[in-house]
Amino acid sequence: MPIDYKASGVDVDAANKEVDLLKDIVKKTYTKGVLSELGGFSGIFELDVNEFKNPVLVSGTDGVGTKLKLAFMMDKHDTVGIDCVAMCANDILCQGAKPLFFLDYIATGKLIPEKMAQIVSGVAKGCLDSTCALIGGETAEMPGFYSNGEYDIAGFCVGVVDKQKIITGENIKPGDIILGLPSSGVHSNGFSLIRKLFFEDNKYKVDDYIEEFGKTLGEELLTPTRIYVKEVLDLLKNYEIKAMSHITGGGFYENIPRMLKDGLRAVINMSEFSTPAVFQYIQKLGEIEIKEMYRTFNMGIGLVMVLDREIANNIISQYESRSEKIYIVGEIIEGERGIDLCL
Repeated sequence: MPIDYKASGVDVDAANKEVDLLKDIVKKTYTKGVLSELGGFSGIFELDVNEFKNPVLVSGTDGVGTKLKLAFMMDKHDTVGIDCVAMCANDILCQGAKPLFFLDYIATGKLIPEKMAQIVSGVAKGCLDSTCALIGGETAEMPGFYSNGEYDIAGFCVGVVDKQKIITGENIKPGDIILGLPSSGVHSNGFSLIRKLFFEDNKYKVDDYIEEFGKTLGEELLTPTRIYVKEVLDLLKNYEIKAMSHITGGGFYENIPRMLKDGLRAVINMSEFSTPAVFQYIQKLGEIEIKEMYRTFNMGIGLVMVLDREIANNIISQYESRSEKIYIVGEIIEGERGIDLCL
């Protein structure tokens, strides 16, 4: 009996429907550099070289990790795309790069166009928040590879910075101040521990209301990663930021040393910023040591910046005038490259 591709589990018509559903969503992200349309073999972007004296491209790639399991459990798919963009755009921002464009990759066992449209709507929202265009992507239908209803998403972002303005950390000196921008929650790291703690060991449900959070457990954990692009690029117009670190996998211990040069150490004052309820709850429920918490989670600080003390004070005043939160989380001292946590 003859079979066709659809009988093997791959629905080309569903893929075409997905593209039709996405066209208007994706077009909202287009900037003046976009020269291609969705559905082509590649995304084409024209770099405005007149805007930069010596343009350097900066790129980053990442996914969302096992946070996706929460999306599956809640059947809510319109925020994980934001996470995917945030993980990439925030990373390249640390070198001072302005994001230009983004491409995504989604793989699933069975392509459901409406679900894919929800996912990509989140990607588009993340791109708008990152000032970059979504110029292409790939959806792979892989029957027999993923469990029913599950998928994976990854992406990459390309940005640009003037060569002389690349942030390298070379100008950091002892006495410089470390400022921290608050996170929106857990972001997209530590979810293997979270899933074990809440759902395997303690049998929580995603719709359990947690008084300390003021919302359900699922709503708290699925909160999308904060994107710092617009506010940091605005700061870079007027201030020298010597170094930045995106607090992702590995927490403070792995990420902050990445922005330091040899002979310099970061001292982090934990009492200078508030730890959100979700991290306090996780620590108490799992009886987790404080060092392990700071090695795994962002603990309420999603991005840190190193600046001269005077500049740091100016930025703090600017944030306070807008009733926005920013914290002095520590300072730079001489010593072996690494960090010290202090109460």
